[in-house]
Amino acid sequence: MFSMATRPGIGVVGRLVALSLCPLALSITATLATGDEIRVLSGGGPQVVLRTVIPEFEGATGHRVHPTFALVTVIQQKLAGGEEADLILLPVPLIAATEKSLALRSEGRIVLARVGIAVIVRKGTTLPDISTPDAVRKMLLDARSIEFPPPNTPVGAHLARMIEQLGIADVVRPKLVIKAAIDGGAELVAKGEADVAMQLLSEVQLPKDITVVGLLPSALQSFVVYGTAIPAYNERPEPAIAFVKFLSEPSKKDFWKAAGFELMATGD
Repeated sequence: MFSMATRPGIGVVGRLVALSLCPLALSITATLATGDEIRVLSGGGPQVVLRTVIPEFEGATGHRVHPTFALVTVIQQKLAGGEEADLILLPVPLIAATEKSLALRSEGRIVLARVGIAVIVRKGTTLPDISTPDAVRKMLLDARSIEFPPPNTPVGAHLARMIEQLGIADVVRPKLVIKAAIDGGAELVAKGEADVAMQLLSEVQLPKDITVVGLLPSALQSFVVYGTAIPAYNERPEPAIAFVKFLSEPSKKDFWKAAGFELMATGD
């Protein structure tokens, strides 16, 4: 469980703003063309990080990044429906699935960062014990209403398996309120419409009036690993590649950490 001093949900915006004021060197070659538009389609997980660092990248390169954030399944639908992007950010298994119908370049294809599933409650309420699977089981049984992401998402699918594993699926399912974090899932807890919610740690940083209890214990945890990919139809991939390198530089580690992620790439 996170202590009050290190709990990711407290003061994250302030920490990210402070980090953005630090001098950060770019490992991007000076020969890249400037002024290009980079259309990014991304799941909601990295939204806090990208919105924080994009202005620095734009100022340093002259490129302009236009991100679209949506539920990961919606991003897949957009790509399948013909919407074009210069860069894609999705969980790695979904990038592999996307590649079955959309050719992707080998350049700019990296495993970027991972994020775990967190438990949140309304601010001011007693923090439940989530230190063990049995404690999580008790919390779910005691709760009157529980917010989960949609079952067709990586987190929602994992949580559906988790309650089966805990032997409480029949009791818990009637309590579930299904709503994605990007569509306001965490706000249900803030409004008192759900006693507890489970979402990616990176997606519960901004809502007010909630408290991040901590990450699920390791026996119940499932990390979502985000990667990047550039569609093969992008005939000028250099700006997108530059943005990928920028996001994965070691100097960005604290940005990712403040948003709940662990940076896995090296920036090479």
